[in-house]
Amino acid sequence: MSTMRIIGVYGFFTLVLWFSVSCNTQHSSMESKTAGEILGNPKYKAISYGGYRKTSRDVQPTIVELKEDMKILHAMGIRIVRTYNVHLPQAANLLKAISELRKENPEFEMYVMLGAWIDCLNAWTDKVVNHHVESERNAQEIDKAVELANQYPDIVKIIAVGNEAMVRWATSYYVEPHIILKWVTHLQDLKKEGKLSNDLWITCSDDFASWGGGDPSYHTEDLAALMAAVDYISMHTYPFHNTHYTPAFWDIQPDDAVDKTPRQLIDAAMLRARDFAVSQYNGVKKYMNSLGIEKPIHIGETGWATISNGFYGRKGSHAADQYKQAKYYELIRSWAKENGVSCFYFEAFDEPWKDAHNPKGSENHFGLITVDGKAKYALWDFVDKGIFDGLTRNGAPITKTFNGNNENVFISVLPPTY
Repeated sequence: MSTMRIIGVYGFFTLVLWFSVSCNTQHSSMESKTAGEILGNPKYKAISYGGYRKTSRDVQPTIVELKEDMKILHAMGIRIVRTYNVHLPQAANLLKAISELRKENPEFEMYVMLGAWIDCLNAWTDKVVNHHVESERNAQEIDKAVELANQYPDIVKIIAVGNEAMVRWATSYYVEPHIILKWVTHLQDLKKEGKLSNDLWITCSDDFASWGGGDPSYHTEDLAALMAAVDYISMHTYPFHNTHYTPAFWDIQPDDAVDKTPRQLIDAAMLRARDFAVSQYNGVKKYMNSLGIEKPIHIGETGWATISNGFYGRKGSHAADQYKQAKYYELIRSWAKENGVSCFYFEAFDEPWKDAHNPKGSENHFGLITVDGKAKYALWDFVDKGIFDGLTRNGAPITKTFNGNNENVFISVLPPTY
């Protein structure tokens, strides 16, 4: 064999080896991301996701539908999705869909915060609920979360024990903190025993009040122990709901309206709404620090609905419309990025099962995208930039709401009440 040929063969195998190492390094670097590397990282934008398209969760989203949605979210720059109710097929199917997308395209990167549903004894029954005793099926929910986390360790990076499971206004099912603490401790012990990845972070995703950021009656020894036990605090804040329940920040004072246009009044109100959410975040931080605890706090849920025929619509606080949603989305995302906070914005797509008997109920309309794949005003720029080109939902392309007509958007937009 000639010298040149030997060099050529050597060069070929060197190239093959380099390509193989390069690909494996890329793949392994994606798999090696930890919750600590992802949370608070502006490159890993987060969102809450369900994907249910019908008025009942008896109709679960298919693998094809889930893959459609993940491609849309990925195009938006989303890299972490939060979901819950692991006992339903949606959670396992979501992980399978992401796994398949990663096999189809090694550069597809998406991680999951997996929520285990927790409730109390006799929750959702006609029996008397007992908030101090837990439901027997909580153990099954935790076991399923562990199973999925071990089956997809490269995708599942966070397990949340409960979803708004400690806040007292959840009268149908809430539990006392000692029950959440029990399961957080159990999962942390599994990490120590090597039965769960040590890189997996454990938290509870709950209302700011449940985390001690408001009513001092929540300040208990069990809550303090829970704050010490979790890897980070996942708190929820909804100034949208507060426009009805505690509207002092929302309502316009007569002096504030002098020489202001309706749009200026709305923009000022939305800034106050953002500041209201930040004040709840700071309330949790203040309580945590008072306990001598230092750990990350991220936003597990916050959002703004676009339709309401109840407390938040034309006959209520005037909060629900697409313009206000767009302003809140922009403001809370900017604040979160500037402060190193992950914000699992609620939510990606409208879900009509949440208030199935009331199609115009606000709970059905927190999505940034409608059920039939129309980008709401907050995402119109993405449509203009071609971010969604070639992507579909239910087989239809992603287009703008209101047929892209700006004037039509503002027909239903009202300033807050005086």
